[in-house]
Amino acid sequence: MGKGNIQHRLRSIFRFLFRLLTRVEVIGVEKVPLSGGCILATNHLSRLDPPLLFMLIERDDLTALVADKYKKYPFIPWLVNTLKGIWIHREDADFGALKDALRYLQQGGLLGIAPEGTRSRTKGLLPGKPGVAYLADKARVPVVPVAISGTEGAIFKILTLRRPKIRVVFGDPITFPPVSREQRDEMLQRHTDEILCRIAALLPEEYRGVYADHPRLKEILAASSS
Repeated sequence: MGKGNIQHRLRSIFRFLFRLLTRVEVIGVEKVPLSGGCILATNHLSRLDPPLLFMLIERDDLTALVADKYKKYPFIPWLVNTLKGIWIHREDADFGALKDALRYLQQGGLLGIAPEGTRSRTKGLLPGKPGVAYLADKARVPVVPVAISGTEGAIFKILTLRRPKIRVVFGDPITFPPVSREQRDEMLQRHTDEILCRIAALLPEEYRGVYADHPRLKEILAASSS
């Protein structure tokens, strides 16, 4: 069975389960390009986030960077390997994983990444790491900000026979100017802040975390309300 057939079957299974067990509101999924290299930059609240995005996006080349700590869990290694996911060791710089991710984007793939680098335990956004900005610059691909709310605690609600309400909002693609060698660190940080502030602008206020008072977020919110 080819990857495309497996994708379709898994997507159908996830869609059935999410519709049965949760209430999902989706806004702006049409903003994800139908083809070509692209990064989905999303906040990360729950283990439900990856299958949720996989269910919503109808591209067979969607894959993700996945922390290698999940190799010890049942089912997840099979799923990640089947869908050509990229394992990454998050305790230190994993240049091999970054090279694989860069190659995948340059070949026109769609890659999901959590720019915070880990799952938020408080539901608020954590400080972003420069990996997404670096990959977007090197591969010259757009970044689509994705804001997820409601998946934190959702597994417990499902197990107690409650249907949690989940909201997923896709923002407009961001295309950054090339990063100059002379201002590399400064520009990567600026691009990282832009990505996280765009995500924050799509989230309810209580999810904005360390970016709640960021000047760039205030500019984005002011522009969207004018």
